[in-house]
Amino acid sequence: MMSSDEPKPSEPSGTGTGATLPTTPTTAYTEHMRAETQERSTVLSAPPALEAGEGAPSEWRERLGGLLENLRSELLELSHDIHDHPETGWNEHHAMAAVGALLDRHGIAHDDGVFGLETALRAEIGATADGDPIPAVAILCEYDALPGIGHGCGHNVMCAQALGAFLALAALDRELDGGLPGRVVLQTTPAEENSTCKELLAHEGAFDGVGAAVMAHSYGYDLAHQTWLGARRFRVVFTGVPAHASAAPFMGRNALDAAVLALNGISMLRQQLSPTDRVHAIIVDGGQVPNIIPERAEVSARVRSKYPETLVDLFRRVSDIFHGAGLMTGVGVEIIADELPNEMPVRDNRPLLKSWVRAERERGREPLPFGVVTESVAAGTDFGNVSVRIPGIHPLVSVGDESLMLHTREMEEAAGSAAGDAAVLDGAYGLAAVAADYLDDARLREQVQADFEAEGGVIDVEEMFRSM
Repeated sequence: MMSSDEPKPSEPSGTGTGATLPTTPTTAYTEHMRAETQERSTVLSAPPALEAGEGAPSEWRERLGGLLENLRSELLELSHDIHDHPETGWNEHHAMAAVGALLDRHGIAHDDGVFGLETALRAEIGATADGDPIPAVAILCEYDALPGIGHGCGHNVMCAQALGAFLALAALDRELDGGLPGRVVLQTTPAEENSTCKELLAHEGAFDGVGAAVMAHSYGYDLAHQTWLGARRFRVVFTGVPAHASAAPFMGRNALDAAVLALNGISMLRQQLSPTDRVHAIIVDGGQVPNIIPERAEVSARVRSKYPETLVDLFRRVSDIFHGAGLMTGVGVEIIADELPNEMPVRDNRPLLKSWVRAERERGREPLPFGVVTESVAAGTDFGNVSVRIPGIHPLVSVGDESLMLHTREMEEAAGSAAGDAAVLDGAYGLAAVAADYLDDARLREQVQADFEAEGGVIDVEEMFRSM
């Protein structure tokens, strides 16, 4: 009979050597980055803005500012409500209901669960097509949160910005004699953090008939443009031959060895990569017990790069490493890609950015030009998948201190602060002004399309990844 002080069979009974704690990352890098950013901001030229007479009449922008002031309490309430009820991707039921309730309050019809996505909402205001095509612009709205951190990416602020811009434009449409000269679409885009919803929406036709798309992102700086990397997700399965690890290891082919070799090969590749290229990989299956040569190993991986062409090249180089590891160990290799849609690099449209810069300056902000903040802090977003189909912009709005980094508790706190509230109103004004400029100025629309074509035009995202 087992005595009461003996370990139960289900409990570990080994002798530990004492756990150690991780080292604390130095703040020297971020401190130097801040200092260098400040220095560059005094040297580089300010980003260009639309001139007087370009875009919508200045009276429209003045009225949009007043309309947003009338919406202030409702927009800040929405931002704080979503901030206090964080929901991860595909679970944004509270957020969608809050957005819908505010639209209802303003008498604007909306459709929920659109394009087969349970937490996607769509609303439209403005002119309707009667014969000739009319200009249309989409304002995109994210509202998903991060597991464990909540709104550490500031999507609550971004949601309120988008809705504020849409409601202000709806009010302006009612006030103007004849209404707005075009159509405005509000499209919520769930699951940005854990999926690529905008690719799914694009595939289902959400942006058909839309000429441009705009949204803004929370950050520590006001930036007109920043690098957002494209990404491809994939798995690699190595298949070996099991054998007794002591009695007959020579009869085995070690799948785990191949996985380890591949990760070491990737580490060596990094020395030759562009500073904005990224490769992430983890071993998710490395065998079951140590006395059997592992028959199976699996690696989950992701590559990121700044341009579509370099993303293709990087994936091929990394794929060669995985196949080479298989050859060195005599195991089979299978690369399984695109189980989820991938992210494209963001292509910001320069004429639309000029409109954004003018609007933000009218709010007392000074968006920094590209190159002031280092590209080494680049992340990714599925807005890139929209920006290679139609012209678009994805500028950044400061919600607090310049030390803020995405996906941190500090960012989560800032997203619910007074600085976050200011970003709601200033960002909403910027999005509304850009949309109004685009709808009212035919010459600007021509410039927007010309810039889009000059940067490569429409990319067939599915075909690009199929060809890799």
